[in-house]
Amino acid sequence: MTIEPGTDPSSYRHWEVSCEGPVATLTMRVTPDAGLRDDYELKLNSYDLGVDIELHDAVQRLRFEHPEVKAVILTGGLDKVFCSGANIQMLAGATHAHKVNFCKFTNETRLGIEDATAHSGQTWIAAVNGTAAGGGYELALACDEIVLVDDRSSAVSLPEVPLLAVLPGTGGLTRLVDKRGVRRDRADVFATRTEGIKGRQAAEWGLVDAVAPRSGFDAVVRDRARARAAASDRPDGGPGVSLPPLEVSVDDDGLRYGAVSVAIDRGLRAAFVTVHAPTGREPSDPAELVAAGASAWVLSAARELDDAILRLRFNESEVGTWVLRTEGDPGLVAAAEELLAPGASDHWLAREVRLYWSRTLKRLDLSARTLVALVEPGSCFVGLLAELVLAADRSFMFEGARPDSDLPAPELRLTPANDGWFPMSNGLSRLATRFWADHDGLDAARAQIGKNLAAAEAADAGLVTFTPDDIDWDDEVRLALDERASFSPDALTGMEANLRFAGPETMETKIFGRLSAWQNWIFQRPNAAGGEGALRRFGTGSRPSYDRART
Repeated sequence: MTIEPGTDPSSYRHWEVSCEGPVATLTMRVTPDAGLRDDYELKLNSYDLGVDIELHDAVQRLRFEHPEVKAVILTGGLDKVFCSGANIQMLAGATHAHKVNFCKFTNETRLGIEDATAHSGQTWIAAVNGTAAGGGYELALACDEIVLVDDRSSAVSLPEVPLLAVLPGTGGLTRLVDKRGVRRDRADVFATRTEGIKGRQAAEWGLVDAVAPRSGFDAVVRDRARARAAASDRPDGGPGVSLPPLEVSVDDDGLRYGAVSVAIDRGLRAAFVTVHAPTGREPSDPAELVAAGASAWVLSAARELDDAILRLRFNESEVGTWVLRTEGDPGLVAAAEELLAPGASDHWLAREVRLYWSRTLKRLDLSARTLVALVEPGSCFVGLLAELVLAADRSFMFEGARPDSDLPAPELRLTPANDGWFPMSNGLSRLATRFWADHDGLDAARAQIGKNLAAAEAADAGLVTFTPDDIDWDDEVRLALDERASFSPDALTGMEANLRFAGPETMETKIFGRLSAWQNWIFQRPNAAGGEGALRRFGTGSRPSYDRART
């Protein structure tokens, strides 16, 4: 099954968006027979990847197309049902790779909601109008506030452990204790109580922020949304930026957009992902950026790279190495990124584009693929695009120029963008992560900001791994890619996830680290996924049969 990660409101089957001044309402009303596969029904507002693709699109559009929206109310559209979580029949019939990538994408979308609240002045509030179970409660957890209807029947729950023999797949356990500060003994009780917790006890335990009777529920939610909107720094009006469908050509050999292209070498099991520089003058002030909208290179390149990452993740599971390249005029890249600089006069759209790049680069970091950067003649690894080199597991920079080419020797240039504009999941820049615990090395690298570095200089600064010359380049790169393709994909996934996030642990790194290890492992265990496991037996009336040995 080929996954299409793009959609638009005219194609939504599961979500409704309405805007009233500074407050938007996003209503989940899942169409049962509109799943990605036809062997399950999305009953009781349960969801699959298709539902989450629409949610991701709605989150993006609220940020870009509605600058006036300062608070978002997320609620359920069914009577006494908020959301019953990920569809169990979908999970039971999905491949292991699809389950893990589904959980990863869902987490990234939830983090996008949290990012909007934390950095965009667009606070999300969950109006839990009925049952919120499993992934439904996890969806509420992504919001900054949770208001639960107090009607003696509606509860919040995380029943995955007792019912399904798996963990909450979108960070629920971590968010309980790290984000909401729920006492761990209470969290233990909550996560093993199938029926969940209702009303005032949910508020007392910190599982929700407030409860309200059904008669006054809407008014309580609206008042809280208006209060949060009043504290936002988003503009009161003005034009937003429409996000039209991306134009992409897809065939067996790769993907082609405007600023991004992907060429797949199936023999090497590698995708060569090239980001192309702007071809002319780009907006130089916020008004020009708003006028250019989605056609501005800084926005279109982010959207295209994000889309390419998702297509490769879902549709090309055996293409295990992504080779990161750039082409074009480095000066045009440097000029285009200047608008994104954070500061006291941060324009709302410049901030949103910067945050979009941050989320896209994080998605790259979190992909279970080997990342190799090639800094070649004709490259434009400057500032924003130099992040691709810093994100790579290893990098090769061509020493000198090719004798049979007019292209000059490649240069690598760091800018202030590499020193904190685009933090990783660990809260650090990729530069600081690269030199974690090496303070002298980090200081030396920072001293190179603004300089055009040749291969030897970049290597001396610790910014690239290898610098082959014309004689050795082709052989060394090919051998490295051949070697990578020969290793166990499972071992590489674990190794890369361990090495990429040096430094402090954060809620975000915990969520993805545990998804990569614990949930990845639990999803494959017979107790969950076996013929007599909980996922297979759920809803059949038969109890699962467990191997009782602890490992």
